[in-house]
Amino acid sequence: MRKMYDFKYLVNLRYEWIYMDYQIQYKKYEEGDFDTFFELVQRDEVMKYVTGKGLTEAEARAKFDSDLLVNKGHPSLGYFLVIDGNTGAVMGDAKLEFNKRDPQYFEVGYLLKEAYWGQGLGTKVCAAMLELAAQIDPTRDIIGIIDPENGASKRLLEKFGFTSYFIGIEDDLPTEKLILKK
Repeated sequence: MRKMYDFKYLVNLRYEWIYMDYQIQYKKYEEGDFDTFFELVQRDEVMKYVTGKGLTEAEARAKFDSDLLVNKGHPSLGYFLVIDGNTGAVMGDAKLEFNKRDPQYFEVGYLLKEAYWGQGLGTKVCAAMLELAAQIDPTRDIIGIIDPENGASKRLLEKFGFTSYFIGIEDDLPTEKLILKK
């Protein structure tokens, strides 16, 4: 069993990070987590506002391998499993990374399984990623990228002070970008 660390005190475990925020735990993805990742991203409903549909196993493997490279590139940034601290069940995933198009910005994101929608967990997960961003670099602006049809995610980001600055098509997908200025 891995030791859990309080979210406010980050401890580097050779690219394996675990954060605790109340009953939610955040663990950086590692190679052995592919099956868990695939179980999440193959779901059409979960991926509706990300890619428009669930990923095939080959698409998921390519995405997962890319996420692992991000995780290895910085000791604190990356892609995380979101885990129920009471049951150990995987609720979804979250990310805090340098924006790929413009690395002067952080990018925040999350996915939750359908069973966890509408319970305020998106707010907790986003708050945890924003807290992590503030600990790493409190002066860096943060971007959230959503599907313009995803009203719930837009309201969540706006609750944290994000404002919209782009609506259009990017990578052949409908895209809205919001920014939190620091």
